[in-house]
Amino acid sequence: MTHPTHKTFLITGVSSGLGRAFAEGALEAGHTVAGTVRRSQDGAAFEALAPGRAHARLLDVTDGDAVARTVRDVEEKVGAIDVLIANAGYGLEGVFEETPLADLRAQFEVNVFGTAATVQAVLPYMRARRRGHVLAVSSMGGLASFPGVSAYCASKYAVEGLLEAIGKEVAGFGIHVTAIEPGSFRTDWVGRSMVRAPRSLPDYDELFEPIRAARQSANGRQLGDPAKAAAAILSVLDLPDPPAHLVLGSDALRLVRAARAAVDENLTAWEELSRSTDFPDGAQITGSPLTAPAR
Repeated sequence: MTHPTHKTFLITGVSSGLGRAFAEGALEAGHTVAGTVRRSQDGAAFEALAPGRAHARLLDVTDGDAVARTVRDVEEKVGAIDVLIANAGYGLEGVFEETPLADLRAQFEVNVFGTAATVQAVLPYMRARRRGHVLAVSSMGGLASFPGVSAYCASKYAVEGLLEAIGKEVAGFGIHVTAIEPGSFRTDWVGRSMVRAPRSLPDYDELFEPIRAARQSANGRQLGDPAKAAAAILSVLDLPDPPAHLVLGSDALRLVRAARAAVDENLTAWEELSRSTDFPDGAQITGSPLTAPAR
């Protein structure tokens, strides 16, 4: 698997899961990858994958100053970042009423603000060069919500809104922005990458316990192949008009389409009420600020 142009990647969270798969795919294609890890031993293992082209950096993405320093260090010592994949994140399982607000805030701190800090640190370099591709791992749960992971879905919906707006802001600078929306993949997301809120309310047992049991029983048998996800990501990087949204997995396609159809049904069913709130002589928004500039 080769690509026509050599690129320098920055990928957060390469110790395991999709982040590791994305990094391995890029390295196998001959690219250079700076990958962030939380533990030094993980960094050594990562650099052993491709000595001289795999560069590990210790980083906690919730430390905005450290994110900025890491990006600057990669730019100076590894190379100009062509591709950012903001992947670092984790899942928080639990019905909303049982989820402590501190856990909800921590979920957003990593999944949303960690992504925001990384993208914000990389953009000045890409903007100065008038090129680059920013990708961030959202989830099918960023386009379709599911009971039992309300905090996780909320964080990924926030990532979706962030990326979609950023993409419209930077399109004129030759920078592409893609939200990656995976379905279920054979990673450790259900294992060490998931935090579980403590159960406390029996009223939710009938709804939630079968969901938790099904998720755990499917662990290790998920539909998605991480290596194929990496190949899919690499396949869009050299396109002149890459997708703003890249759903990965037939399960994600099915569930996201059903969720979008439900929204469309609501729009149609309540269209008359929606229109009833207008001033008769009000101004309609027809272009900027809600549309992207032409590329």
